Amino acid sequence: MQRKTPHLKKIKFISSLFFIFAAIFYLAHERFSLSRQDATDTFVPVISVSDGDTVSVILDKRKEKVRLTGIDAPELGQKPWGTEAKKYLETLLSSCGWKVELEFDVEKRDKYGRVLAYLKTTDGKMINLLMVRNGYAMLFTIPPNVKYAGELRAAQHEAREKRLGIWSGKGLGERPGDYRREHPRI
Repeated sequence: MQRKTPHLKKIKFISSLFFIFAAIFYLAHERFSLSRQDATDTFVPVISVSDGDTVSVILDKRKEKVRLTGIDAPELGQKPWGTEAKKYLETLLSSCGWKVELEFDVEKRDKYGRVLAYLKTTDGKMINLLMVRNGYAMLFTIPPNVKYAGELRAAQHEAREKRLGIWSGKGLGERPGDYRREHPRI
């Protein structure tokens, strides 16, 4: 009986170690797969555009939805601006060969599991900023992701002063967030 007890303790100890190492490996892999993009100048292919602030990319051999950090574009139902924002984003992506660099802020995913990123073109222009500066999106920051809040705020001010896009005389009737509350997705 005494011989079995030390043997069982040893098995339990080894099993516990195995599960601890497996958990550490899993967590490290999840964190590493996103942070690896931080450390490199590699570009990822964009495979589709959902709307003016969401795209799908291939990241680490997986399809990932990416929400553009710091901005909010009109919803597709907010005609014509939702469609116009999507088309403008597609134009920006087309100009850089549908490849972008992802730059992360503090949080790398939102509550829906989407990757949060600033998209940069092959020549270093920030797509998030261009969307706001040209009147196709508005500033939408959620702390702690505020790395470019100042630049985005200045771009929005410029677009409003010039009455571009959603800020024009026939501009957007309500903020995208208000529209989503009135028209929830089912």
